Amino acid sequence: MTASCLLRRLLLAAVAWTLLPTTGVAADKKAKINYDEHILPIFREKCMACHNGDKQSGGLDLSTYSALMQGGASGDVVKAGDPDASRLYTLTAHTEEPKMPPRSPRIADESIATLKQWIVQGLLEKGNSKPIAIKPKADVTLSSITRGRPEGPPPMPTTKLRLDPVVVAPRPNAVIALAASPWAPLIAVGGQKQVLLYNTDTMQLVGVLPFQYGLPTVLRFSRNGSLLLAGGGRGGQSGKVVVWNVKTGETIIEVGNETDSVLAADISADQTLIALGGPNKMVRVYSTKDATLQYEMKKHTDWIYSVEFSPDGVLLATADRTGGLLVWEAANGREFYNLRGHTAGITDMSWRDDSNVLATTSEDSTVRLWEMENGSNFKTFGAHGGGSQGVKFSHDNRLVTNGRDRTPKIWDQNGGQQRAFEAVPDVGLRVAITHENAKLIATDWTGMVKVYNVADGKVLGTLSANPPTLAEQIALVTKDVAAKQVAFDAAQQAFTATEANLKKANDELAAAQANVTKTAAEAKAAADAVPGLKAKADQATAALTAAQMVLQARTAKLQSLQGVANQLKANADANKANAEFAKVAAEAKTAADQAQAEVAAAQKAVADADAAAKAMTAAYTAGVAKVTATQQAAQAAVQAVPPKQAAIKPAMDAVAPAKAKLDAAAADLNAVKANLDNLKAAPVAAK
Repeated sequence: MTASCLLRRLLLAAVAWTLLPTTGVAADKKAKINYDEHILPIFREKCMACHNGDKQSGGLDLSTYSALMQGGASGDVVKAGDPDASRLYTLTAHTEEPKMPPRSPRIADESIATLKQWIVQGLLEKGNSKPIAIKPKADVTLSSITRGRPEGPPPMPTTKLRLDPVVVAPRPNAVIALAASPWAPLIAVGGQKQVLLYNTDTMQLVGVLPFQYGLPTVLRFSRNGSLLLAGGGRGGQSGKVVVWNVKTGETIIEVGNETDSVLAADISADQTLIALGGPNKMVRVYSTKDATLQYEMKKHTDWIYSVEFSPDGVLLATADRTGGLLVWEAANGREFYNLRGHTAGITDMSWRDDSNVLATTSEDSTVRLWEMENGSNFKTFGAHGGGSQGVKFSHDNRLVTNGRDRTPKIWDQNGGQQRAFEAVPDVGLRVAITHENAKLIATDWTGMVKVYNVADGKVLGTLSANPPTLAEQIALVTKDVAAKQVAFDAAQQAFTATEANLKKANDELAAAQANVTKTAAEAKAAADAVPGLKAKADQATAALTAAQMVLQARTAKLQSLQGVANQLKANADANKANAEFAKVAAEAKTAADQAQAEVAAAQKAVADADAAAKAMTAAYTAGVAKVTATQQAAQAAVQAVPPKQAAIKPAMDAVAPAKAKLDAAAADLNAVKANLDNLKAAPVAAK
């Protein structure tokens, strides 16, 4: 496909997008809204009964253009380019008091939209009038240029921006405008009548900036990242450049009143100048202080595709559809270099941070590097077969490119390819690299906006160039919150289980170790008790032997005494007349009876000693058995510890990944909850 075919497709897409319906804009976008043809009839019908040459309520006469521009008793009633600062519009639209017309319904929405569009377009008096220059809302010029990263936090939206798209198309279209903030995780994507801001860390939409002039064809962040510039318009009809404050989303500058769409634009590093170009082959440079034209360059002979100021603000490079490449002195527009080499349209360009090297890429498929000391082309390499569409320098002086071969690539500054990324579905268009040189973003004809990890080439996700309505976003994220909650609950349950398993393993190990101590103490106590039990058993056995000897002696004594007593009794019975025999016999019996009693006592002592000896012997035997049993128990307790110790590591190892999954699930859940809160708190777009 030739360069002219490419642009024709872009312009056809632009025209198609302008035909999509939008709310609050005059129906006839082709006609320039002017006072004589469009505004005066509305005034005649609704307003001039009270605001005419004869009756000027509030000192305001709307019957002529010059009278209207003089304002009323409270000052100007219209401000070019700013409906919200124009009391004529805000009172008629009933967004401020007193509502006009008084004591009457609001005038038709179409009339209000026409009035708004007239103000936006610059308050034209007639169809061939020039619009009034729209003065910037703030002075953004810098007293000096900061090289490298500015001090303080990187510029990110700090107020809640609109998240409801201006247009939701039936399908996405080619993304031809893309820019990455130089210092913040922020990417700007051109959409239909809007610019979409995404956080490249979270991949979430953080703002929608309406571009009411049509299709944005070029996006640029200022060198310090505080401003975002968009250029575009409607092919064959009009072109404009708009600059927003990144933190607030406020439109602060609008320049250009082109008769065709702006295809290229940039803001200088000191934020004093805005350059633009397009199909009219003219480079125009405006002041950001008062939006006035500073100078023009007319040397290009074909459509201007790319415009970029050098990072130091000294030079301005411009390129066109036939390969023309010019470098100018930014301060005054004097020609600095006319660089020749490309054989087809130059589709994109990028300055290295030190401003010493300019990279250009072309439909001739090459990337060329130009040094600014003498304007020489010191390196040329083939980038994309069939034609290259985008090129950007990173802060670490590498180059990222995109092209017709559908394969985004990253190169060192000597033209050595470092990585080719997964292909996009159709012809590759724009490319960008994030501020930390970590993510590459590439777009294509299908509307794909793909985000890659530079380090390993993996696809991190996609950004929508055609996001759904705010209500649909809320519904989708609400479902996502529910899904993420389920995942979080599962991760929480799994983590709780691993913690419980680890606690159980630790408790079992502690119990096993305590049992080792306990059984060891029991075994020692049992062993320590054995000598005592042995001594007692020996003592009891000795006592039994002694008792048995006493019994033996006493039994012998008893036997002797009983024999004597029996003999004496027989003698006494035989000699009854002899009283002494009877006496002696009685004494012998008494002695025998006493001996009998002693034998009985000795027998009891033997029985008691025998019982004690048996008991002590049994205690000793039990003590010995207990030593064996407790020693075995102690040994078993020691053997039970290693398995319990071995169970600790897998239980512990399971906790960390479960915790990581839980943390990731919590982060995902918190992120989607925060996104949902952000969506619910987003400003509702005016209807």
